Amino acid sequence: MDSFKLLSAEDMLKLVKKAKQGDELAKEELLKGNYPLIKSVVKHYLNKGVDYDDLYQIGSLGFLKAINNFDENFDVKFSTYAVPMISGEIKRYMRDDGIVKVSRSIKTLSIKAKKIIEEYQKQHNEMPQISYLAKELEAEEEDIILALESSRSLISIDAKINESDTNSGLVVDKLVVQDSSEKMIDNIALKEAIKTLPEREKKILLLRYFRDKTQAEVAEIMDVSQVQISRIESKILEMLKKHLK
Repeated sequence: MDSFKLLSAEDMLKLVKKAKQGDELAKEELLKGNYPLIKSVVKHYLNKGVDYDDLYQIGSLGFLKAINNFDENFDVKFSTYAVPMISGEIKRYMRDDGIVKVSRSIKTLSIKAKKIIEEYQKQHNEMPQISYLAKELEAEEEDIILALESSRSLISIDAKINESDTNSGLVVDKLVVQDSSEKMIDNIALKEAIKTLPEREKKILLLRYFRDKTQAEVAEIMDVSQVQISRIESKILEMLKKHLK
């Protein structure tokens, strides 16, 4: 990306609102205008075995997630909100082996923040600001943002749907039909077949059939064309069929 236009905070907010409503041109303008921001975050992760271009694409994905999840009630600048999202996306990519791992401290912070949010919403009927949460938890605003967003991250196909419920089923269970005991063996076989898929295919399967994403949405997340997603999806189904024969 050789050229970019610096955006004012006011312009940034206007574009974020448009982008959240599905305006692709607004998203593109935000990406171009925040090229230096994304690049500055990416630089911290160079020389760790991942090419710059790949890191930039992953960072851009984190930036797009920041757009989708940003709330003006957070009372922080969008750029302040976006940085930990970009960084978090890169960190997850570099340490993942198929599932998203979140440090214990971030998990603990997320649980504490959610408890405060619930209590605050009961009393005030609105979402508390990030600055309030940071003060209550004696933490940095960036860490609060990362903790809250970590709970929205892509989860393992073998993870529980509800971590707080010991009787909760697994994500993979949502991908199979469980309407009769006669299908139990087939379901077990399907689960095992899914586990044999490459990590990219698992992610696509999870996004399409558990997260109910369209092929176009998955294509944007994976940074490939919709045609490629369609082909990969067909390939996945063929792989599963062969495994189940």
